[in-house]
Amino acid sequence: MDLSGKKVSVIGAAKSGIAAAELLRNAGADVLLSDFGRIDESDVQRLEHKKITVEQEGHSERVYDVDLCVISPGIPPSAQVVKTMESKGVQIVSEIEIASRFCKARVVGITGTDGKTTTSTLIHRILEADGLRNGYRSFSVGNIGVPFSSLATEMTPRDVAVVELSSYQLERCFTFRPDVAVITNITPDHLSRYEGDIYRYAAAKFRIYANQGEADTLIYNEDDPLLREHFAGWEFPFSIVPFGLEPAPRGGVDRRVVLLDGESVVVRTSTGKEEVIEVSEFLKNSFRGRHNISNVLAAVAAARALGIASEVVRSVLREFKGVEHRQEFVMTVDGASWVNDSKATNINAMRQALEAVPGSCVLIAGGQDKGNDYSSIAGLVREKVSLIIAMGESKGKITAAFEGIAPVKEAGSLSDAVSIAHEASVSGETVLFSPGCASFDMFENFEDRGAKFKQCVHQLQPC
Repeated sequence: MDLSGKKVSVIGAAKSGIAAAELLRNAGADVLLSDFGRIDESDVQRLEHKKITVEQEGHSERVYDVDLCVISPGIPPSAQVVKTMESKGVQIVSEIEIASRFCKARVVGITGTDGKTTTSTLIHRILEADGLRNGYRSFSVGNIGVPFSSLATEMTPRDVAVVELSSYQLERCFTFRPDVAVITNITPDHLSRYEGDIYRYAAAKFRIYANQGEADTLIYNEDDPLLREHFAGWEFPFSIVPFGLEPAPRGGVDRRVVLLDGESVVVRTSTGKEEVIEVSEFLKNSFRGRHNISNVLAAVAAARALGIASEVVRSVLREFKGVEHRQEFVMTVDGASWVNDSKATNINAMRQALEAVPGSCVLIAGGQDKGNDYSSIAGLVREKVSLIIAMGESKGKITAAFEGIAPVKEAGSLSDAVSIAHEASVSGETVLFSPGCASFDMFENFEDRGAKFKQCVHQLQPC
């Protein structure tokens, strides 16, 4: 991009906004970074030293007097600053879009409601291992926590960018084109942003493949009803690789290329089926459950699309121990296993965690409700949960939803919830912290929530 002398405003001064501002300034643009709230003074000093204009605690008219606007993913389309920008005819793009225009590396993009981070991490680890053999680097960026813009210009054409993508980040992508795109699943989440319409939410996710062409690959979960219907009904110019755990319905066509065959992960080839790895070789303490087998299938499909040998994939999967805050085993206390699943911010993630629990559990749940329909997991709760401990803004809703299904106690804080769970749990049970809600009512984010949960657990006396 030739941005020399161009005026660009960046709206939102979180990590991705700051990274985008620095990238644009380095490219010669005249950059204004504007945030509705306060900006850390150390960030302000660093940005101003780089000759980036900074304004905070409100947006001035200067943000509209620009050639281009980059917007942070957390700012919804309904925000006044967005509406005014659009009325003035200024093009608004995402940080991912800007970074991709500077990135020379091959790109693997991963999106979906659940499993994005685990799948992205698996693919990145596989690429790292293969890169050591073949002389290239893998960069893990995007929604996983490292802004794409912060590393985009460091990548060479031999390298690979593994980009985790939320629907928010994809909304304003217009030329972004991953060589390999992965969609893990589509289930109800963030629907307040999409007017309660799951298909509007899905449409944002589908921007991941909008610019893919003949040389590119789209990998999707055939077990997901919405994805199965969508990709069965259209012609696409790129290669499509379905993966799945479940066989096709009776009388249906089995489209799966990467699948679970008995207890083995296999790939269908022109000459038959090739076994990649047995499930028993990679499922373990903090990496268990059928949803994680599904994540492995997605990673295997991506590795195959990138030409990586199965022996490399096997070696990584055998060593993989899962990702922090995702059904992470913390410790055993008085015979009960404590599991941190703070990343479970929706009902589908909570369902997956409950399905993965061996035997009965005490469930700690709650937080900032996202319009959850708890009735969808009532049967699973009745079967597996000996006690629910409800906390956060949604505790009243959770108590009402599970009345007559499982005993419920309410807790005023996370430490109270841990104490109640410690008293209630028995040897052989699991204490599962799977909130099923956003964290922002009590914590900075799900990482903060998970870290505090682990702190509370470690303060118990194990024996």
